[in-house]
Amino acid sequence: MLNISDIMQTVSMIDHQHLDIRTITLGISLYDCADSDIKKCAAKIHNKVCRKAEHLVETGEQIEREYGIPIINKRISVTPIAQVAASCESDSYAELGQALDSAAKECGVNFIGGFSALVHKGFTESDRRLIASIPETLSSTELVCSSVNVATTKAGINMDAVALMGRIIKKTAELTADKDGLGCAKLVVFANAVEDNPFMAGAFHGVGEGECVVNVGVSGPGVVWRALQDVKGESFDVVAETVKRTAFRITRMGQLVANAASERLGVPFGIVDLSLAPTPAQGDSVARILESMGLGTCGTHGTTAALALLNDAVKKGGVMASGHVGGLSGAFIPVSEDEGMIAAVKAGVLSLEKLEAMTCVCSVGLDMIAVPGDTSAETLSAIIADEAAIGVVNSKTTAVRIIPAPGKREGDSVEFGGLLGSAPVMRVNSAKSDEFIARGGRIPAPIHSLKN
Repeated sequence: MLNISDIMQTVSMIDHQHLDIRTITLGISLYDCADSDIKKCAAKIHNKVCRKAEHLVETGEQIEREYGIPIINKRISVTPIAQVAASCESDSYAELGQALDSAAKECGVNFIGGFSALVHKGFTESDRRLIASIPETLSSTELVCSSVNVATTKAGINMDAVALMGRIIKKTAELTADKDGLGCAKLVVFANAVEDNPFMAGAFHGVGEGECVVNVGVSGPGVVWRALQDVKGESFDVVAETVKRTAFRITRMGQLVANAASERLGVPFGIVDLSLAPTPAQGDSVARILESMGLGTCGTHGTTAALALLNDAVKKGGVMASGHVGGLSGAFIPVSEDEGMIAAVKAGVLSLEKLEAMTCVCSVGLDMIAVPGDTSAETLSAIIADEAAIGVVNSKTTAVRIIPAPGKREGDSVEFGGLLGSAPVMRVNSAKSDEFIARGGRIPAPIHSLKN
């Protein structure tokens, strides 16, 4: 039962601390859209997405008005297109990407995810066609997001896929050079990708999901930061407890919105993702939360320990507030989307190597990082391999969303606007990894994957 104090706290969190629902994401199965004729397949995809998501945006807006809770994004995720299109007699799936884009625009959503392939153990011919179509698709559409899963704890790391994705990222950057490589901001390379992720650019409707499902992603770094201002100088026990209590309140709001959306859309509720997702706005930064624990600047010694505490406390508090927690659930550290991270990079304190260390203990991985445009495909692949190894060995989801910004050098910046923000171009180790990436094959799964 909510009392007046709880209500006033929530009002303050919304009005002054950037609390919002980051996204309502409607997952849609497209298996029944398969067709050997790619034009017919595209038409089926467009029609089904428009039919199923017809009321998504207006429903989100109704909930916003009735509850006074900002819902920043309304999004759609679909079955990985490489699986839907397997019977299509076409060398390119760009037409399917354009059908997704057209449907997303007609529905009025912010993004649509699922131009995806799962190749952690090997490629089908459809997987190869989809991956080859990514640069053209992301350069010719506005709302489509793409992801490729190259590793799992059970299968190990598909190094052929890792090598290929370095080249795909480079080509995508080149085709969107007039926008600072914006296409790469809509492309994620995963290890241990989850099937119910509501966040972009990595969302897709997994093979174990039902016909349709509503997943909700909450936010609230500003709320956590404000709560920690009241416990300055206290022990880490107090810090952890404060984060847990705050995460509970944030997640309860997410559960409320998820239930309302599920009921009004007539679609089953899937999960609430607990992730603290920052924005470029002042006061909405994960980096500033870490600094409020006593760090001079995010990236200095102690940062990884502080992030580990934050991630764990968020999960412990949130899991008590919802019967179905899923997605990624933790703390994101996307550089371009977090003003504190940007400041730390510009100050020379936060490096690519330190970010990689931090990904061992937080959600996802190296996210929205700009690097010099002349960074080689092999170096990009090696960065992906390192991040995949962290995910595989630690049985967690990791990912890379990296932008080799065409024509940019270390110290320059790229501008994407909106929630994607801006990013300083970071230094990349100049030593080469070409021979390592050229080996190909698979890095075997770790011994602890043998649990059956």
